[in-house]
Amino acid sequence: MNKIKELLQEGSVVVDVRTPSEFMRGHVAGSINIPLDELPLRLNEVRNKKAIILCCASGMRSGNAAAFLKQHGIDCYNAGPWTEVNYYTNN
Repeated sequence: MNKIKELLQEGSVVVDVRTPSEFMRGHVAGSINIPLDELPLRLNEVRNKKAIILCCASGMRSGNAAAFLKQHGIDCYNAGPWTEVNYYTNN
């Protein structure tokens, strides 16, 4: 089974680290928008969540976000582009 699909079925939260304007143009239903540059200030919003699925436009920002969150002991997974996560929410 695909890791993204498995995490979604387990109730993981999707955090989109793109800018608000990018997020408004399309995003995974039910995802939370926390732009990468705001992540350090908003750690409490994700600290006690089940494994977090991170996404962005290409995977670069979500990769940076994953590295940052892991340094803070937060279980997360870089899923890359939001469209990839969106595919698995619909299939």
